[in-house]
Amino acid sequence: MTDIVEFRNATKEFRSVAAFRNVNFTLRKGEVHALLGENGAGKSTLTKVLAGLYPLTAGDMLVEGKPCSFTSPGDALSHGVAMVFQETNLIPSMTVAQNLFLGEENFFNRLRGINIKAQQQLQRLSFHVEPTALVSSLGAAKKQMVEIARAVQHNARIFIFDEPTATLTPEEKQHFFTLVERLKADGGSIIFISHALEEALAIADRISILRDGELVVTDDKVNFTRDSIIQAMVGRQLKDELYGNPARRTGRPAGRKVLALENVSMGKAVRSATLSIFSGQITGMFGLVGAGRTEMMKIAAGVLKRDVFHGGRIKLNGKAVRFNVPRGAVNNRIAYITEDRKLDGLFDTMGIAQNIFYGKLVRRANPASIVTMAHVRRDAAEWMAKLSIRTIRENAKVVELSGGNQQKVVIAKSLIQAPELIIFDEPTRGVDVGAIAEIHDIIQKLADSGAAVVVISSYLPEILAISDRILVARQGRIVEELAIDEATEEKIMYAAVH
Repeated sequence: MTDIVEFRNATKEFRSVAAFRNVNFTLRKGEVHALLGENGAGKSTLTKVLAGLYPLTAGDMLVEGKPCSFTSPGDALSHGVAMVFQETNLIPSMTVAQNLFLGEENFFNRLRGINIKAQQQLQRLSFHVEPTALVSSLGAAKKQMVEIARAVQHNARIFIFDEPTATLTPEEKQHFFTLVERLKADGGSIIFISHALEEALAIADRISILRDGELVVTDDKVNFTRDSIIQAMVGRQLKDELYGNPARRTGRPAGRKVLALENVSMGKAVRSATLSIFSGQITGMFGLVGAGRTEMMKIAAGVLKRDVFHGGRIKLNGKAVRFNVPRGAVNNRIAYITEDRKLDGLFDTMGIAQNIFYGKLVRRANPASIVTMAHVRRDAAEWMAKLSIRTIRENAKVVELSGGNQQKVVIAKSLIQAPELIIFDEPTRGVDVGAIAEIHDIIQKLADSGAAVVVISSYLPEILAISDRILVARQGRIVEELAIDEATEEKIMYAAVH
């Protein structure tokens, strides 16, 4: 197999801080090469150099044996390199079809013709997405499908997938793996970045691991195990930290009932949903994409409105409530931590301190009180220390942080409000194994302190690792409740599917 991409002693620096240094990496023609590492290890920056977003500070990049330095993603695409980013980069106000063919339009276009072509492309990939739908109306999983379809649409020879399966269901993931095999069979070369190590072990031919900006090891997949990958990524064993102690199969006892949904409905997404959340306990919510689990909790948090007629009732600490906007829920000590931190979780061009303090401003009782930057920095420093938020400089903007540290900023922005009910929606999406362990520890400590905690997750090992009780959603309803000592992956999946 010949090398189609080669980095020689490659280094990329931002303001004299190296994202990666002296990396020697190769991608062979017709292979799937998994690039693994913690957030901040440099893997996304390395691939962004190949995709034309950044130039190298030092070293060389060769594509098909020729030295290259792409000046833009369009330049990279013209050389056969397409990248699907970790955070979707679609235009929300345009339709799926328009996003797929953006930049490839003819001088005269018929919208009907574009929709037909888009439908054919999506069907070929077995992606169930309506081409006429606005991207703003899609969930995270379907946005990811559109990103993948757009990359394939450009007939590239080199594909970079950055966390492509983070929001996909098991069935959708299988479609994606089939697509990867098809691209590989057609002579394509794939760089696959994922925090799901099982996926890397399943589909990769070779695996490279970065740690602290340096390439630690590159070898064939057969020479790796999950534990050896984690050891190389973080320099220590994380098995018990990541999944919890397998011997702990007795959940925390339920405290007082904090939240109750009684026959709550919202269009076709939520249909007569009934559930209860208790203090001092972690309630895991599992369901396939479209099951309505996120919508149920968004209704409770005032992000979405339930039906005016026959919409059911919501009780908070035994009192009926109806929140028309999130601020009402925040004032009643409910925090909802979004699954899409880029879209509605952060002010990404602002600093860490400002982001965290804005969470506190929402609950300020006296709007005439004076806020100084000293107050902002003091509170931010306190929460950065509590949640171990790491940054290369004190006044860094959130956009400069790794995914795991961005997620901690989102959490800090909510916890500074002193909530008694905290809803985590996909809390470890796009987060490396080291940060996953830290976020799980934060969630556990919240429950130990007496807070009511809800964790919505599509990843069954995560649900089983941290939950005290598990609710399974299907078709807008809660169809099963399991105590942790009786829950198994088989029982949960059976309830979610049948």
